[in-house]
Amino acid sequence: MEMILSTPSASFFPSCGRTHRRPESPWSHPRKVIAKFDRVLHPKASKSRLTLNAQQRTCECFDLHRDLIPYNDAWSWQKDIVREKIALIDANEDCPDSLIVLQHPPVYTLGTNSTEEFLNFDPKDSPFSIYRTERGGEVTYHGPGQIVMYPIINLRNHKMDLHWYLRALEEVIIRVLSSTFSINANRVDGLTGVWAGNQKLAAIGIRVSKWITFHGLALNVTTDLSPFNLIVPCGIRNRQVGNIKELLLLLREAENSIHFDKDSQLIDITFEALIHQFAQVFQVDIHQKTTPPPFLESLKQAPPSSPG
Repeated sequence: MEMILSTPSASFFPSCGRTHRRPESPWSHPRKVIAKFDRVLHPKASKSRLTLNAQQRTCECFDLHRDLIPYNDAWSWQKDIVREKIALIDANEDCPDSLIVLQHPPVYTLGTNSTEEFLNFDPKDSPFSIYRTERGGEVTYHGPGQIVMYPIINLRNHKMDLHWYLRALEEVIIRVLSSTFSINANRVDGLTGVWAGNQKLAAIGIRVSKWITFHGLALNVTTDLSPFNLIVPCGIRNRQVGNIKELLLLLREAENSIHFDKDSQLIDITFEALIHQFAQVFQVDIHQKTTPPPFLESLKQAPPSSPG
Protein backbone atom coordinates (compact mmCIF):
# COMPACT_ATOMS: atom_id res chain seq x y z
CA MET A 1 0.00 0.00 0.00
CA GLU A 2 1.39 3.39 -1.00
CA MET A 3 0.86 6.60 0.92
CA ILE A 4 0.84 10.15 -0.44
CA LEU A 5 4.00 12.00 0.49
CA SER A 6 3.65 15.75 0.67
CA THR A 7 5.28 19.06 1.46
CA PRO A 8 3.71 22.31 2.71
CA SER A 9 1.82 24.36 0.15
CA ALA A 10 3.70 27.13 -1.62
CA SER A 11 3.06 29.64 -4.36
CA PHE A 12 3.35 28.24 -7.87
CA PHE A 13 2.51 28.85 -11.49
CA PRO A 14 -0.23 26.52 -12.82
CA SER A 15 0.84 24.05 -15.47
CA CYS A 16 -2.63 23.19 -16.71
CA GLY A 17 -4.61 26.36 -16.15
CA ARG A 18 -5.69 29.03 -18.58
CA THR A 19 -2.84 30.93 -20.12
CA HIS A 20 -2.39 33.63 -22.71
CA ARG A 21 -0.46 32.44 -25.70
CA ARG A 22 -0.24 32.41 -29.45
CA PRO A 23 -1.74 29.59 -31.53
CA GLU A 24 0.32 26.62 -32.66
CA SER A 25 3.59 27.17 -34.51
CA PRO A 26 3.56 25.75 -38.09
CA TRP A 27 7.14 24.44 -38.25
CA SER A 28 6.71 23.84 -41.95
CA HIS A 29 7.58 27.54 -42.25
CA PRO A 30 10.77 27.87 -40.15
CA ARG A 31 11.26 31.59 -40.74
CA LYS A 32 7.72 32.32 -39.60
CA VAL A 33 8.26 30.19 -36.51
CA ILE A 34 11.46 32.02 -35.58
CA ALA A 35 9.78 35.37 -36.17
CA LYS A 36 6.79 34.41 -34.04
CA PHE A 37 8.96 33.18 -31.18
CA ASP A 38 11.07 36.34 -31.36
CA ARG A 39 7.91 38.41 -30.92
CA VAL A 40 7.11 36.41 -27.77
CA LEU A 41 10.65 36.81 -26.46
CA HIS A 42 10.92 40.46 -27.40
CA PRO A 43 7.52 42.19 -27.61
CA LYS A 44 9.13 45.51 -28.56
CA ALA A 45 11.75 44.08 -30.89
CA SER A 46 12.85 46.11 -33.89
CA LYS A 47 13.20 44.68 -37.38
CA SER A 48 16.60 43.21 -36.54
CA ARG A 49 16.72 40.05 -34.45
CA LEU A 50 17.61 40.56 -30.80
CA THR A 51 19.24 38.14 -28.41
CA LEU A 52 18.01 37.28 -24.97
CA ASN A 53 21.28 38.17 -23.27
CA ALA A 54 23.95 40.66 -24.18
CA GLN A 55 26.46 37.93 -23.30
CA GLN A 56 26.13 34.19 -23.83
CA ARG A 57 25.89 32.46 -20.46
CA THR A 58 26.82 28.93 -19.44
CA CYS A 59 24.52 26.25 -18.10
CA GLU A 60 25.80 23.17 -16.32
CA CYS A 61 23.92 20.05 -17.42
CA PHE A 62 23.83 16.94 -15.25
CA ASP A 63 23.38 14.20 -17.82
CA LEU A 64 21.52 11.24 -16.31
CA HIS A 65 19.20 10.71 -19.24
CA ARG A 66 19.90 6.96 -19.35
CA ASP A 67 19.35 6.47 -15.62
CA LEU A 68 16.29 5.97 -13.45
CA ILE A 69 16.58 8.31 -10.47
CA PRO A 70 14.00 7.91 -7.68
CA TYR A 71 11.65 10.87 -7.74
CA ASN A 72 12.15 11.93 -4.14
CA ASP A 73 15.93 12.06 -4.50
CA ALA A 74 15.82 14.13 -7.68
CA TRP A 75 13.29 16.41 -6.00
CA SER A 76 15.55 16.92 -2.99
CA TRP A 77 18.50 17.54 -5.30
CA GLN A 78 16.60 20.29 -7.10
CA LYS A 79 15.71 22.02 -3.84
CA ASP A 80 19.33 21.87 -2.68
CA ILE A 81 20.46 23.59 -5.88
CA VAL A 82 17.71 26.21 -5.55
CA ARG A 83 18.84 27.03 -2.00
CA GLU A 84 22.43 27.37 -3.22
CA LYS A 85 21.41 29.74 -6.00
CA ILE A 86 19.26 31.88 -3.71
CA ALA A 87 22.20 32.17 -1.32
CA LEU A 88 24.36 33.39 -4.20
CA ILE A 89 21.75 35.99 -5.15
CA ASP A 90 21.41 37.18 -1.54
CA ALA A 91 25.20 37.57 -1.43
CA ASN A 92 25.12 39.56 -4.71
CA GLU A 93 27.20 36.90 -6.42
CA ASP A 94 26.82 35.49 -9.91
CA CYS A 95 24.12 32.82 -10.14
CA PRO A 96 24.65 30.50 -13.13
CA ASP A 97 22.04 28.19 -14.64
CA SER A 98 21.74 24.43 -14.13
CA LEU A 99 19.88 21.65 -15.92
CA ILE A 100 19.17 18.11 -14.72
CA VAL A 101 18.10 15.50 -17.29
CA LEU A 102 17.00 12.02 -16.18
CA GLN A 103 14.29 9.38 -16.10
CA HIS A 104 12.21 8.25 -13.14
CA PRO A 105 10.93 4.87 -11.96
CA PRO A 106 7.11 4.74 -12.18
CA VAL A 107 5.55 7.42 -9.99
CA TYR A 108 2.52 9.72 -9.88
CA THR A 109 2.99 13.36 -8.88
CA LEU A 110 0.41 16.01 -8.02
CA GLY A 111 0.69 19.78 -7.89
CA THR A 112 0.12 21.81 -4.75
CA ASN A 113 -3.61 22.24 -5.29
CA SER A 114 -4.28 19.03 -7.22
CA THR A 115 -7.48 17.19 -6.40
CA GLU A 116 -7.74 13.42 -6.00
CA GLU A 117 -10.81 13.34 -8.23
CA PHE A 118 -8.41 12.89 -11.15
CA LEU A 119 -7.10 9.62 -9.70
CA ASN A 120 -8.99 6.60 -11.03
CA PHE A 121 -7.98 4.50 -8.04
CA ASP A 122 -7.95 4.64 -4.26
CA PRO A 123 -4.83 6.66 -3.31
CA LYS A 124 -4.39 4.36 -0.31
CA ASP A 125 -3.97 1.46 -2.72
CA SER A 126 -1.96 3.12 -5.48
CA PRO A 127 -0.02 1.00 -7.99
CA PHE A 128 2.92 3.41 -7.62
CA SER A 129 4.16 5.92 -5.09
CA ILE A 130 2.39 9.29 -5.11
CA TYR A 131 4.05 12.61 -4.32
CA ARG A 132 2.33 15.92 -3.77
CA THR A 133 4.79 18.60 -4.80
CA GLU A 134 4.99 22.38 -4.91
CA ARG A 135 4.78 22.55 -8.72
CA GLY A 136 1.70 23.77 -10.51
CA GLY A 137 -0.89 21.62 -12.21
CA GLU A 138 -2.79 18.39 -11.66
CA VAL A 139 -1.67 14.77 -11.55
CA THR A 140 0.80 13.32 -14.03
CA TYR A 141 2.85 10.15 -14.45
CA HIS A 142 6.62 9.71 -14.73
CA GLY A 143 8.25 6.47 -15.78
CA PRO A 144 10.95 4.75 -17.85
CA GLY A 145 11.18 5.96 -21.43
CA GLN A 146 10.19 9.50 -20.48
CA ILE A 147 12.90 12.15 -20.52
CA VAL A 148 12.49 14.64 -17.69
CA MET A 149 14.26 18.00 -17.79
CA TYR A 150 14.60 20.09 -14.64
CA PRO A 151 15.93 23.56 -15.56
CA ILE A 152 17.08 25.37 -12.42
CA ILE A 153 17.74 28.75 -13.92
CA ASN A 154 17.92 32.31 -12.74
CA LEU A 155 15.27 34.17 -14.71
CA ARG A 156 17.10 37.40 -13.90
CA ASN A 157 19.59 36.22 -16.50
CA HIS A 158 16.84 35.77 -19.09
CA LYS A 159 13.39 37.33 -18.70
CA MET A 160 11.50 37.75 -15.45
CA ASP A 161 8.20 36.63 -16.96
CA LEU A 162 6.60 33.29 -16.12
CA HIS A 163 4.42 33.24 -19.24
CA TRP A 164 7.53 33.72 -21.34
CA TYR A 165 9.31 30.93 -19.48
CA LEU A 166 6.50 28.42 -20.07
CA ARG A 167 6.29 29.34 -23.74
CA ALA A 168 10.07 28.94 -24.00
CA LEU A 169 9.93 25.41 -22.55
CA GLU A 170 7.17 24.55 -25.00
CA GLU A 171 9.26 25.97 -27.83
CA VAL A 172 12.18 23.69 -26.95
CA ILE A 173 9.94 20.62 -27.30
CA ILE A 174 8.18 21.87 -30.44
CA ARG A 175 11.51 22.44 -32.17
CA VAL A 176 12.76 18.98 -31.18
CA LEU A 177 9.65 17.23 -32.45
CA SER A 178 9.52 19.23 -35.65
CA SER A 179 13.15 19.44 -36.69
CA THR A 180 14.39 16.05 -35.43
CA PHE A 181 11.36 13.80 -35.96
CA SER A 182 9.20 15.68 -38.51
CA ILE A 183 6.31 15.52 -36.04
CA ASN A 184 3.84 18.37 -36.46
CA ALA A 185 3.81 19.55 -32.83
CA ASN A 186 1.67 22.36 -31.55
CA ARG A 187 0.33 24.23 -28.54
CA VAL A 188 -3.31 24.15 -27.48
CA ASP A 189 -4.84 27.51 -26.69
CA GLY A 190 -5.51 27.89 -22.99
CA LEU A 191 -3.39 24.90 -21.91
CA THR A 192 0.27 24.34 -21.11
CA GLY A 193 2.20 21.53 -22.80
CA VAL A 194 2.88 20.24 -26.30
CA TRP A 195 0.59 18.14 -28.48
CA ALA A 196 0.66 16.25 -31.76
CA GLY A 197 -2.90 16.31 -32.96
CA ASN A 198 -5.03 15.21 -30.01
CA GLN A 199 -2.16 13.50 -28.18
CA LYS A 200 -0.23 15.25 -25.45
CA LEU A 201 3.46 14.38 -25.74
CA ALA A 202 4.92 16.68 -23.09
CA ALA A 203 3.72 17.98 -19.73
CA ILE A 204 5.11 21.06 -18.03
CA GLY A 205 4.82 22.03 -14.38
CA ILE A 206 7.05 24.58 -12.66
CA ARG A 207 7.76 26.34 -9.40
CA VAL A 208 9.64 29.63 -9.15
CA SER A 209 11.25 30.89 -5.94
CA LYS A 210 12.91 34.34 -5.99
CA TRP A 211 12.98 33.99 -9.80
CA ILE A 212 14.84 30.67 -9.59
CA THR A 213 12.96 27.93 -11.48
CA PHE A 214 12.67 24.26 -10.68
CA HIS A 215 10.56 21.27 -11.65
CA GLY A 216 10.14 21.43 -15.42
CA LEU A 217 9.05 19.26 -18.35
CA ALA A 218 8.51 15.59 -19.14
CA LEU A 219 8.58 14.33 -22.73
CA ASN A 220 7.19 10.88 -23.57
CA VAL A 221 9.69 9.13 -25.83
CA THR A 222 9.23 5.35 -25.46
CA THR A 223 7.07 5.58 -22.34
CA ASP A 224 4.57 2.86 -21.47
CA LEU A 225 1.32 4.82 -21.71
CA SER A 226 -0.90 2.41 -19.77
CA PRO A 227 -0.29 4.08 -16.35
CA PHE A 228 -1.88 7.23 -17.74
CA ASN A 229 -5.14 5.27 -17.99
CA LEU A 230 -5.36 5.25 -14.19
CA ILE A 231 -5.41 9.05 -13.96
CA VAL A 232 -6.82 12.06 -15.79
CA PRO A 233 -3.50 13.56 -16.92
CA CYS A 234 -3.32 17.26 -16.03
CA GLY A 235 -7.05 17.09 -15.34
CA ILE A 236 -7.80 17.12 -19.08
CA ARG A 237 -10.49 14.57 -19.95
CA ASN A 238 -11.01 15.12 -23.67
CA ARG A 239 -7.46 14.52 -24.91
CA GLN A 240 -5.12 11.56 -25.14
CA VAL A 241 -1.48 11.00 -24.19
CA GLY A 242 1.06 9.83 -26.77
CA ASN A 243 4.76 9.20 -27.19
CA ILE A 244 7.35 9.80 -29.88
CA LYS A 245 7.97 6.11 -30.56
CA GLU A 246 4.38 5.32 -31.55
CA LEU A 247 4.13 8.42 -33.73
CA LEU A 248 7.35 7.49 -35.52
CA LEU A 249 6.02 4.01 -36.21
CA LEU A 250 3.08 5.67 -37.94
CA LEU A 251 5.50 7.82 -39.94
CA ARG A 252 7.89 4.97 -40.74
CA GLU A 253 7.08 5.08 -44.44
CA ALA A 254 7.97 8.76 -44.64
CA GLU A 255 11.33 9.39 -46.28
CA ASN A 256 12.41 11.86 -43.60
CA SER A 257 11.35 9.73 -40.65
CA ILE A 258 13.96 8.84 -38.02
CA HIS A 259 14.77 5.13 -37.93
CA PHE A 260 15.99 3.45 -34.74
CA ASP A 261 16.81 -0.12 -33.78
CA LYS A 262 16.40 0.10 -30.00
CA ASP A 263 14.45 2.24 -27.58
CA SER A 264 17.72 3.36 -25.99
CA GLN A 265 18.84 4.76 -29.35
CA LEU A 266 15.66 6.83 -29.60
CA ILE A 267 16.20 8.08 -26.03
CA ASP A 268 19.74 9.19 -26.96
CA ILE A 269 18.58 10.95 -30.12
CA THR A 270 15.86 12.79 -28.23
CA PHE A 271 18.22 13.81 -25.44
CA GLU A 272 20.77 15.28 -27.85
CA ALA A 273 18.03 17.20 -29.66
CA LEU A 274 16.59 18.54 -26.39
CA ILE A 275 19.98 19.79 -25.22
CA HIS A 276 20.65 21.46 -28.57
CA GLN A 277 17.29 23.20 -28.71
CA PHE A 278 17.41 24.20 -25.04
CA ALA A 279 20.74 25.91 -25.71
CA GLN A 280 19.28 27.67 -28.76
CA VAL A 281 16.06 28.88 -27.12
CA PHE A 282 17.67 30.02 -23.86
CA GLN A 283 20.90 31.11 -25.58
CA VAL A 284 23.28 29.35 -23.23
CA ASP A 285 26.42 27.28 -23.65
CA ILE A 286 25.80 23.80 -22.26
CA HIS A 287 28.57 22.30 -20.13
CA GLN A 288 27.65 18.65 -19.65
CA LYS A 289 28.44 16.84 -16.42
CA THR A 290 28.14 13.08 -16.23
CA THR A 291 28.93 12.77 -12.52
CA PRO A 292 26.00 13.48 -10.18
CA PRO A 293 26.35 14.20 -6.47
CA PRO A 294 27.73 11.18 -4.57
CA PHE A 295 24.43 10.51 -2.77
CA LEU A 296 22.79 9.77 -6.13
CA GLU A 297 25.35 7.25 -7.37
CA SER A 298 23.96 4.38 -5.32
CA LEU A 299 20.39 5.27 -6.24
CA LYS A 300 20.61 4.96 -10.00
CA GLN A 301 18.66 2.09 -11.50
CA ALA A 302 19.18 0.70 -14.98
CA PRO A 303 16.02 1.30 -17.06
CA PRO A 304 14.46 -1.71 -18.78
CA SER A 305 15.57 -2.27 -22.35
CA SER A 306 12.10 -1.82 -23.79
CA PRO A 307 9.66 0.10 -21.56
CA GLY A 308 6.07 -0.91 -22.19
